[in-house]
Amino acid sequence: MNDPQRPPRLSWDMWKRFLMAGGLVIALTALTTAVAGLLKVRDVASAISENGHKKALKVPELTPAEAGAPQTILILGSDVRKSDRLRGVKGNSDTMMLVHLDPSKHATALLSVPRDLKVLIPGHGTAKINAAYADGGPRLAVRTVQANLPGVRINHVVDINFKGFKAAVNKVGCVYADIDRRYFNADVSYASINIKPGYQKLCGSDALDYVRYRHTDTDLVRAARQQDFIRQAKQQGGVQKIVNDYLSFAKLFGRYADTDIRGTQQILRLAKLVAFSAGRPVREVHFRAALGPSYVTASPEQIAATVHEFLHVDAAPRSATPAPPRRPGRAPTLASLGLQQAKTSGEDQAIEAAPHVGFPVLYPRLESIGASYVDTARTYTIDDLNGRRHQAYRMVVNKGGFGEYYGIQGMTWVNPPLLDKPDESRKVNGRKLDLYYVGNQLRLVALTTKRAVYWVANTLTLSLSNKQMLAIAGSLQRIGQ
Repeated sequence: MNDPQRPPRLSWDMWKRFLMAGGLVIALTALTTAVAGLLKVRDVASAISENGHKKALKVPELTPAEAGAPQTILILGSDVRKSDRLRGVKGNSDTMMLVHLDPSKHATALLSVPRDLKVLIPGHGTAKINAAYADGGPRLAVRTVQANLPGVRINHVVDINFKGFKAAVNKVGCVYADIDRRYFNADVSYASINIKPGYQKLCGSDALDYVRYRHTDTDLVRAARQQDFIRQAKQQGGVQKIVNDYLSFAKLFGRYADTDIRGTQQILRLAKLVAFSAGRPVREVHFRAALGPSYVTASPEQIAATVHEFLHVDAAPRSATPAPPRRPGRAPTLASLGLQQAKTSGEDQAIEAAPHVGFPVLYPRLESIGASYVDTARTYTIDDLNGRRHQAYRMVVNKGGFGEYYGIQGMTWVNPPLLDKPDESRKVNGRKLDLYYVGNQLRLVALTTKRAVYWVANTLTLSLSNKQMLAIAGSLQRIGQ
């Protein structure tokens, strides 16, 4: 018996019409999304070429990128001023950095090529690799890199100037960076700089001065600093900001960079790779080389090992450095770990810093053999992402050698971007320590308390071993203990 209150049943023909209509709506929605995406890509292409007024770099030596395949990009940071260009002076490339995007890997590889690397520049003879740019611009730079790093095939090249770097840093809202030591120079023969140690926000000019600095550093330390800065910028959501405001960044890119990247096809392929890599970590590959009085030199075996790591890099598994098993017998001595007692010098710095901050100052009882504390601890305030002010201090330890500094940081901002998502946690001397790696090497070991967070930061070249880092962090203590 039919219920007069019940809605009538739909016939199969009616259901088919609904399903067909639903399918049509879904198809039209997908088509609209695809068209909108294509329009965005065209907008980006137009912005990069400045509405067709800016020509693409002609570099026949580049390898065309296939859809879905890995891509390697050469980024050139040139130190050429406008006055130099007007006089026809090309200048050397201040920075040569390779970026490898591979959808099959769990990390983006970053390799800084030492600017003083001794190479054979095609058609010009033996010289430092950064001279290739002066001799033949981006095209010769591409040829030189590919000729001297067998196995590296470059798909795109980007030549960006100083103004572009500063504008990009400011556009992402500046970058919080962990500064290993004091950077100061007032000598007019070199670029001026005045940046104090400690975790802080760097904007345009300061950021550029920091990554370019090489007055009292080696070429390898400088490259490590650049890689570290880029990793920290990406960690703070810089990539997401670019995605959200893609058109503004495309216009900025078009204004300050020269590149071969043009057209919707190239940009779409590259955009897919960038989007795919956005949530993945940046792995810094250190160039295996030796420092000389005039050149940085690398053997064929060192270059082959560097290239292999660059092309096959992957995120290190979190079990890559497991806790050492407990074995019966004598514990390793401090000397065997390359450490020594330094309670007095560390405590002296802590005592000086304590009256200037409103939270406990921790210092390590241990230090690397041959190391020494630099000056006095720096005490300062830092504003977090919401503008709230926090107290902080930084101790700097010179490990020995050019640019080899590690640090002890403490502050009341307990969740800075630097400490987001630790790779591992481990108990040392009854304390929970958070561990942060670059590959299999520790870069930070952090301790969080109710009132503050503390960490030990490795040198830029990660020259402290994992055992040293854990031992130093595990020896943190308060004044008078």
